[in-house]
Amino acid sequence: MIRSYCMTPSSHTGWTRVIVEKPFGKDLDSAEELSAQLGELFDEEQLYRIDHYLGKELVQNLLVLRFANRFFLPLWNRDNIDNVQIVFREDFGTDGRGGYFDQYGIIRDIIQNHLLQVFCLVAMEKPVSLSPEHIRDEKVKVLQSVSCINHDEVVLGQYDGYKDDPTVPNESNTPTFASVVLRVHNERWDGVPFVLKAGKALSSKKAEIRVQFKDAPGDIFRCKKQGRNEFVIRLQPSEAMYMKLTVKKPGLEMATEQSELDLSYGLRYQDVKIPEAYERLILDTIRGDQQHFVRRDELKAAWEIFTPLLHDIDAGRLKALPYQPGTRGPLEADELSKRMGYVPTLGYVWAPPTLAKF
Repeated sequence: MIRSYCMTPSSHTGWTRVIVEKPFGKDLDSAEELSAQLGELFDEEQLYRIDHYLGKELVQNLLVLRFANRFFLPLWNRDNIDNVQIVFREDFGTDGRGGYFDQYGIIRDIIQNHLLQVFCLVAMEKPVSLSPEHIRDEKVKVLQSVSCINHDEVVLGQYDGYKDDPTVPNESNTPTFASVVLRVHNERWDGVPFVLKAGKALSSKKAEIRVQFKDAPGDIFRCKKQGRNEFVIRLQPSEAMYMKLTVKKPGLEMATEQSELDLSYGLRYQDVKIPEAYERLILDTIRGDQQHFVRRDELKAAWEIFTPLLHDIDAGRLKALPYQPGTRGPLEADELSKRMGYVPTLGYVWAPPTLAKF
């Protein structure tokens, strides 16, 4: 109907741009079928597959951080980075959406799209230019470099009480929590695990990227147990980026502690209105800028990564482990992160700075 009645006639000046909201299918076959049907009606230049995570301020900052700052360039590789965690947490459950959510699960709802888009920007190579096609070319390349997901590097969970929703089947195996390890088979990232983790009814609400660096060789201060250097980008709430460092603890003794270099947006940009993600992306559509939208081959590459795993979950070959609402999720997920080399920082908790005067 849009094609028949809302298109700008070819004899007139102007343009037609169609925003398509997710879900883009449920697996590779259904996504390709949808893409083929849309392709019969519209050119790829007219289609804007929207993922609102690509409109978030800190997500859009990733390319600038990585490719406009000299000190990141030699560090952003397997020689210096031990592991990367991309985390999405919600402190509430499905809240009346159980019937809808049960058809998709947390991987289709969050990981295969939102977190995978963030993964692309963290792992991709430097594009030739800021042209939307050049950027999306590099995203496709890194997706095509991802190895098959190993079942031993997946943890699924379902919070107790999820099936109390009358719209959810009693025998549901749909995960409300998942931790999935992606491995990129290329020169930059070979051997570095990317842990994509998302869950509902957890102990906190946040989304962040956590890049953990390797231990400093020759630990003369014997501070290795305190924690590693980490570069953390907090996407929401309290947008910030900070670098965790080991520093000398003030005083007479040569003791060390964990601290941070902190850029908190609420403090640094007090008078700046940060646009909402959809506000920014709809403006991009009006401008005809497809940089922050998903291209057809990019969507196909994303589904190729996750479809085998999703089919195994749907067939019951992987089971969701129970976990209590208000916790971190299944204990097995923390054990998986530990197996992937993640080292938690003991005794340190980042707190957003306040506007209080000292």
